[in-house]
Amino acid sequence: MKKLCLLGMGMLWVTLVMAIPVTGVIKDIDGYILPYSSVVVKGSTTGVTANSDGIYYLNLPSGTYTLQCMHVGYATVEKEITVERNDIVVNFVLKRQQLTLKEVVISRGEDPAYEIIRQAIKKRKDYKNPVAAFSCEVYTKGQLTLRDYPQMIFGQRVDFGDGDSSKSTMLYLSETIATYSFQRPDKEKAVVTSTRVSGQGDGFGFSNPKYIDFYNNNVSIVEALNPRGFISPIADNALNFYRYRYMGSFTEDGRLINRIMVIPKRSYEPVFQGYINIIEDEWRIQSVDLLLTKASQMELADSVKIEQLYMPVSRDVWMIQSQVLYPTVKVFGFDAGGSFVSVYSKYNLQPGFDKRHFDNVVIRYNEGSNKMPRQYWDTVRPVPLLSEEILDYIQKDSLETVRRDPKYLDSLDRRRNRVTVPGLLAFGQTFVRQSRRSSFSYRPVFEIVNFNTAEGLNINFAPVYSRRFTDSKSISLAPTIRYGFSNHHLNADLSATYYFGKKVSRSITVEGGKRVSQFNSHSPILPVVNTYTTLIRGYNYMKIYEAWFTNLGYTYGVGEGLTIRGEISFQDRIPLENTNNAIWTSGKRLERRTPNYPTELLNENFTRHNAVTTGITLSYKPGTRYIQLPDRKINIGSKHPLFTLNYTKGLNGVFNSIADFDKWSFSVNGDLNLRLPGLFKYNIAVGGFLNNKNVPVQDYRHFNGNQTLIAGEYLNSFQLASYYARSNTEPFYTTLNAEHHFNGFLTNKIPWVKKLNVYLVGGANAFIVHKDNYYYELFFGLENIFKVIRVDYVFGYGNGFKNSAFRIGIRTFGN
Repeated sequence: MKKLCLLGMGMLWVTLVMAIPVTGVIKDIDGYILPYSSVVVKGSTTGVTANSDGIYYLNLPSGTYTLQCMHVGYATVEKEITVERNDIVVNFVLKRQQLTLKEVVISRGEDPAYEIIRQAIKKRKDYKNPVAAFSCEVYTKGQLTLRDYPQMIFGQRVDFGDGDSSKSTMLYLSETIATYSFQRPDKEKAVVTSTRVSGQGDGFGFSNPKYIDFYNNNVSIVEALNPRGFISPIADNALNFYRYRYMGSFTEDGRLINRIMVIPKRSYEPVFQGYINIIEDEWRIQSVDLLLTKASQMELADSVKIEQLYMPVSRDVWMIQSQVLYPTVKVFGFDAGGSFVSVYSKYNLQPGFDKRHFDNVVIRYNEGSNKMPRQYWDTVRPVPLLSEEILDYIQKDSLETVRRDPKYLDSLDRRRNRVTVPGLLAFGQTFVRQSRRSSFSYRPVFEIVNFNTAEGLNINFAPVYSRRFTDSKSISLAPTIRYGFSNHHLNADLSATYYFGKKVSRSITVEGGKRVSQFNSHSPILPVVNTYTTLIRGYNYMKIYEAWFTNLGYTYGVGEGLTIRGEISFQDRIPLENTNNAIWTSGKRLERRTPNYPTELLNENFTRHNAVTTGITLSYKPGTRYIQLPDRKINIGSKHPLFTLNYTKGLNGVFNSIADFDKWSFSVNGDLNLRLPGLFKYNIAVGGFLNNKNVPVQDYRHFNGNQTLIAGEYLNSFQLASYYARSNTEPFYTTLNAEHHFNGFLTNKIPWVKKLNVYLVGGANAFIVHKDNYYYELFFGLENIFKVIRVDYVFGYGNGFKNSAFRIGIRTFGN
């Protein structure tokens, strides 16, 4: 394989040496640079793209050629050249398209653009996937530059570690060359042959060569921008969302091309604005120049400009020749902008893929793809680097060499790793030791210091230390020290997890010590919330016990979306009684206090006992896709749901264990992206006890209730249900959690709401054990309030219970 790679690189080098450089600058008639213009050899798919300074660079063997220079909105210019021995300079000056307003028959005063769009809509499906399969080479260059940023953020000094104190700094720069393959209906794969990231010698650059397809009804760019996607200007229902204006036409290569202005009918709809060029009679897209803004219901970015240029690759087939995205972002005082340019070439419309070509790996980085020398890149990139990009590579590559010095890394870490008041009180902090590839983190004070009636004021310090040995091997150590000032109990434990496995992830976890736990092991109530309800409202909802314990767990990633986890656990469980009745409000609220055990299940606290349990869990997500790096795989998810099967057995008599039960559960958890109508999420589960001869209360099937204003974990809790009233050991139960996120659907029609960018959400939760143990609830609300807050109004009903209340979810609490 190495010999073949060397032979291939040698042949490439010989070919490049024999080629003659053709270079030049592309401007308009006023002398302004035309960035990212395309230069192609007429009659072929060979071409390059100019950089943002308008400079292009093309290697051609000796011969006579006709060069075509194109830029969206400008007339194409052709020049015939003869390539001999010497370098050639060929500059281009482009004129704005001279649009001609043709004579049209206007019906009912309608703009002629509408009939052109209707014809394009009719042909949309024909052009969506014009061939059964194809492959092409894709060069991608991405760069993101900070134009301004604050000195401090959340109490931490902003320091990029590059020694640049100016307000403008290049955050990211990468290049990638890949072969992109496609086969109907939706099979695709990218094989990265070379990649480079500025300042990261071992890094892998951004590589998503799939282009934005405006022949789709719903255009997906990056899901984080808007999970609903955006409506194409030639979608089947486009006329419901857009107005159009005919700007005129121009002629290129004997084809009449119509320029159409695309105008949103309403603001705060997921739509584009700008221009789209449609070829007369063929009714296909020739180029686009479109823009998304905050008024397009975008998240994260402030704007994204998209330019695309199509070219014919055969008599009847047109494909993307170049695509440029210009994102801008302004958040928390950071102002960034950049460009992501992709150049598509060497189209093969009859690739003849092997049956095993398409698998669950959608992007594969070849061995050594990130080790190509600078000389290689100088000869293969179709977009010349800017001077500031060349400088960024030089500076950051040099700085990377310096950064490998442990002394330098330690000095940099000392400057960054400083305790701050916001970090200590509100956010927590992480301290990094780069020379050892390790980190140490701790939670904020409001999570460390809390109150409950069993321990009184308590401190629960649980830092996490992690260290990475290689890209696939690491260890995590999580010690916990806890002290109750009222019962004077000191508890301490340690959890250690070792991660390994090159192709798939595997881990071993060992835990042991003495720990304080809730009776429901899912810990449905947060300590900080319980502190408030106990001291202010008088309700001591959280019920806890102590246990000497040891756990051993092993997780084995089989691959193909299948994971198996086995574990065995020993607990010496010790009851705790209330020792502190403090309250900060009216003493009458002390009547709300209850003993420190689930009074709905027990008449008195449990007796100390041992419990040994073992369990196995199988998780399977069909259709899981991966990014394959040379040494490991990265799971990037699947559109299919996650299926989870669990079996747990209580081992009676082992180490004096009193547990004697067998319980199981099976769940289906997933989502369905309906695009414009929003995102539907669900979690359906069934389970029960096959044997319930002796089930300690901690091992009951507990439904995650919630009796506080702060919402419980969505899709895994019941927002008005009691914490323990419906816990059971019955042979069968079923649960349902479902919610629909409208993501701007409907609310973008309400004038005073749409500008706030808040979204509707609604759904239902339910569980059924038998006719005397059931519960249902419905809810509706608003989310995305200040980006982090969700408010629901919930109606609950079941077994004589009937109530309604508000619930507030805050993302910082994991909701």
